[in-house]
Amino acid sequence: MSERKGVLAAGSWIVDHVKMIDVYPGENALALISAESPGNGGGAYNMVKDLALMGAGFPLYGAGLVGDDADGHRILEDCSAHGIDATRLTTSDRAMTSYTDVMTVTSSGKRTFFHHTGANAILREEDVHLDGCPARFFFLGYLLLLDALDEVAADGSTGASRLLQRASDAGFETMIDLVSSQAGNFREVVTPALRQVDYMFLNEFEAGSLLGREIPEDDPAALLDAATAVLDLGVRKLVILHSAKGGVMAGADGTRASHASVQFPEEEIKGAAGAGDAFAVGVTYGLHEGLSAEECLRTGVCLAASNLRDATCSGGILPRDEALALGEEYGFREW
Repeated sequence: MSERKGVLAAGSWIVDHVKMIDVYPGENALALISAESPGNGGGAYNMVKDLALMGAGFPLYGAGLVGDDADGHRILEDCSAHGIDATRLTTSDRAMTSYTDVMTVTSSGKRTFFHHTGANAILREEDVHLDGCPARFFFLGYLLLLDALDEVAADGSTGASRLLQRASDAGFETMIDLVSSQAGNFREVVTPALRQVDYMFLNEFEAGSLLGREIPEDDPAALLDAATAVLDLGVRKLVILHSAKGGVMAGADGTRASHASVQFPEEEIKGAAGAGDAFAVGVTYGLHEGLSAEECLRTGVCLAASNLRDATCSGGILPRDEALALGEEYGFREW
């Protein structure tokens, strides 16, 4: 059997409509839109788009649902333009493509989000076709933003947990990412999936929601302790936890590593949308290529820093060597 290569990303496919406004209005008031631009969004879309932009060099596949509309067509065209195999991305007539209106105040950069779950909300495990895909990793994101896959069955399983089990049985190494939801069923939705997961990405807020305690973002020892606690909930290989200050990983094989984030100048930050996804992409690349834990985390924090140079989720992503050079140029935080 030939070696498995590449990433199959399933789950959230979103088009962000970034709208620059003069002021955020109160109810019944008016704001003026000075510019508008579309961008990619969602865990699955960001994963494969960023891997393509950084020059990963291995096969990329997408799976999920889009609507038969302008945004859905845009996603399919974008995949084609970036060499992403979208044959498992199905066009549905049952819902619109998921989208987010990102209202951004020009003077402050502050953003307010209006999200339509659309086709992502009706994605079910049987909509994700795994047969014949030779990818090494199966990535599913975001849990807690995929209504049908988040449904908890009478036996405690979820659509996501069953899909991840099916992916494992098919020979994939499985990965998940979460959304920072304040939903009261956070643990009920996430926990059933963990024993079917090889690699888990989450931030300090999500780790706190899962563990029931606050996790400080600037304390690597506390972040490592939290990552270890999440690992103990059933993740099979590795938990990768990140914050704005850096990232850590805790492995079932005893791996413990941390890396501070890049000291990127605040005045040069155009937006932080997609920075967490960019970090996950950098680490995923490193895992695929067999890099050390330190190199995986360094690639992650540097790719996240490159992402800060643009207001959209992927507009700032640089090739890996150039992203690493940002870390050398600006240095890393003390933590």
